[in-house]
Amino acid sequence: MPGVGTRTLAERLVRKGAVLVDGQPRSKSHRLEGGEELEVEIPEAQPIEPSGLPLDIVYEDDDLLVIDKPAGLVVHPAAGHSGETLVHRLVDLGAAGGDPERPGIVHRLDRDTSGLLLVARSEEAYARLSDAIRERRVERRYLALVRGAPRSRTGRIDAPIGRDRVERTRRSIDTEVPREAVTWFEVRERLGGRTLLEARLETGRTHQIRVHLAAIGLPVCGDPVYGVRGDLELERQFLHAHALALDHPLTGVRLEFASELPSELAEALERARAEANP
Repeated sequence: MPGVGTRTLAERLVRKGAVLVDGQPRSKSHRLEGGEELEVEIPEAQPIEPSGLPLDIVYEDDDLLVIDKPAGLVVHPAAGHSGETLVHRLVDLGAAGGDPERPGIVHRLDRDTSGLLLVARSEEAYARLSDAIRERRVERRYLALVRGAPRSRTGRIDAPIGRDRVERTRRSIDTEVPREAVTWFEVRERLGGRTLLEARLETGRTHQIRVHLAAIGLPVCGDPVYGVRGDLELERQFLHAHALALDHPLTGVRLEFASELPSELAEALERARAEANP
């Protein structure tokens, strides 16, 4: 499929019916037997206009950026959201590589999840960072405040995730198309009926931490979809990507970054402590 670019873009073209096998659209699971005629209609990439809005840059060099993303900012344009995104803010910073509609994006954070995000600045960096994430060589750690308390101080959740069988906008462990998903967690602080956890991603499925924690009876405080809406006066889920570590994709130098809790989460944590210790 020459010229298509990334696997993600290829999958999107198949899903939209832009790839024909012997004149017929097929699903992405369709296996070729050899000798078929493929037709691919590649839409012309639409230029991304810079928004001119600022970003909190934690680190930058010629090959990559590390951004501290605020809550409320969607990472890239997608179905259901065509307005301003992080990608629009990255235009003037030289993000590059991968899908031209989401240049430089090697992993994502949910709209209302804050914290550290890696961005590539070249095709080579994009390819190597993508490989590192796929091979689980990028360490991504999150702080999550949840309702309830785990039975053990540490744990591993191994439960495949996919689109929910009924509500297609949700992710679930009850799905027709499960994809491997593994999350590790460790207790950071017990707060009566709540617990501050550190979660580490082994895989990176959509909504993974939120779905996994809800599945074991530890819903994320403030999460309007899988958790406890409005808990502790939160207007979004208490989930923050607070630590990131990797070997530089070109030089091999070890890089480690940390991000403090944003003010609204720090204040909610103090309210949880006050409730636990009146």
